[in-house]
Amino acid sequence: MTLFRSAAVLSAAALALAACGGTSDDTKPDTAGAPVNGGTLVYAVNTEPTNLDPHASPQDITGLFTRPVLDSLVSLDDKGTIHPWLAKSWEISADQKTYTFKLREGVKFSDGTVFDAEAVKANLDHIVDPKTKSQLAAGFITPYAGTTVIDEHTVKVAFSKPHSPFLAALATAYFGIESPTSLKAGPDALAKKVIGSGPFVIDAFTPHQGITYHRNPDYDWAPEGSSHTGPARLDKLELKVLQEDSVRLGALTSGQVDGIASVPPVNVKQIKADPRFTLETRQAPGGNYNYYPNTTAGVFTDAKVRRAFRDGIDFKTVIDKLYFGIFQPAASPVSPATQGYDKATETAWKYDAAAANKLLDEAGWTGRDGEGFRTKDGKRLTVRWTFVRAFAREQRATLAEQVQAEAKKIGFDLQLQDATVAEYVPRFAKGDYDLADFSWQRADGDALRNLFDTSSITTPTFFGQNGSRYSDKEVDGWLAGSLGTTDNAERAELYAKVQQKVTDNAVVFPVYVFNYVLGASKKVHGITWEPQAYPTFYGAWVTK
Repeated sequence: MTLFRSAAVLSAAALALAACGGTSDDTKPDTAGAPVNGGTLVYAVNTEPTNLDPHASPQDITGLFTRPVLDSLVSLDDKGTIHPWLAKSWEISADQKTYTFKLREGVKFSDGTVFDAEAVKANLDHIVDPKTKSQLAAGFITPYAGTTVIDEHTVKVAFSKPHSPFLAALATAYFGIESPTSLKAGPDALAKKVIGSGPFVIDAFTPHQGITYHRNPDYDWAPEGSSHTGPARLDKLELKVLQEDSVRLGALTSGQVDGIASVPPVNVKQIKADPRFTLETRQAPGGNYNYYPNTTAGVFTDAKVRRAFRDGIDFKTVIDKLYFGIFQPAASPVSPATQGYDKATETAWKYDAAAANKLLDEAGWTGRDGEGFRTKDGKRLTVRWTFVRAFAREQRATLAEQVQAEAKKIGFDLQLQDATVAEYVPRFAKGDYDLADFSWQRADGDALRNLFDTSSITTPTFFGQNGSRYSDKEVDGWLAGSLGTTDNAERAELYAKVQQKVTDNAVVFPVYVFNYVLGASKKVHGITWEPQAYPTFYGAWVTK
């Protein structure tokens, strides 16, 4: 999950100019020969959306479930290049405040509604509409000033200030274009079913079980650079929810499903060695799985306490032992696959229990109570961690318990407070926590703006991703500067400054770099990857 994408945050999804890294060396060559049409592919995942509308939901899994049915205005390749899709061309004003799109003609949504400029306006307006309660997409376009229909196939999108990441954001499933007719059904209906112009059409979404699709026979508008044109190769696609690692792995090895997400790290060698299967990993861009200390209330308002917590826990050893090297310990708030990643963060801090203890002494936490926890003025060094265990993926609950044990060694009483999604969201909005956790998949370095800009702090009326509730004028200025330039070198320099400052101030505790680990039967071919590092099935096919 990612807590904001885990429960959205929860699991906390997902951009430009560099996509995730290429396939890993684990990938086995596809020697199946010519693609074939027909058949059904069944793919098991470890979590499910709480809301199927990507305009509203921030969950990674929402993007996975809706990409088969939703096209975007543009696409993003694995080299960070933007390509035409539903928009066949575009122009950007010199001040980068206005984007004018020429739209593809002849496109229809699966409900028969015609795709046109009015549809684009309806979708962008829907994303920012307060009634949508967008927890992700609206935050990608905070300076949005409105959309003007020029003619049936021309639309102009305006911003109140320069916004260079717009095209990359448009490439994500969270800006997938939904039928304007379906948008009128309201948020409750959209949470259960979305209608697009994509290569598949949803048959049924059943909570706790999964989702089924059938091929859209009229599809003929794939993004530029696709492996083929025309309808999808599969007749049917099914995504099945199997949360337990052992159950999901067993379904693959017994042939009940054709592929699975999140092969358990302990079983990766088993799958790689089995000639019946292939295994592929993809490093996710954007925010790593990080812990975010609340810098505005509680013990983590003190930078010395924050540094002590980060430096006093041997994250590397814990991660290596738990994940068998499949996930790498993180150093920066963003992964190496993210445009603008600063390699210097890898040596900016290190595990040092002695130094951590000294910092806590300097901060005044010099006492010890009967259980060994540090105290100050008669109060225990307590950290409240609101944790949505029901959505914890990749053994994050086990990881949390191990971190809890490590934290106790240096005197922290790390309290895991299990919560439901309904309980978590209002607490997060009010800042009623000491520690939050989530990952944040986004291919663009602009993910740093989501994570650390003052404007991204969640309020009761606005859902942002700044889990540390961090506010710094210098950081805000660097992030604002990145919006006004398309020069990748300039943006990378600004993003490096942000990473260095938030690292120096310990306003984020990097934990691990997420890798999507996909296991599949050798009869499965043609699965490709979204820039945010989850699989797509337009070109997929199966052999007997």
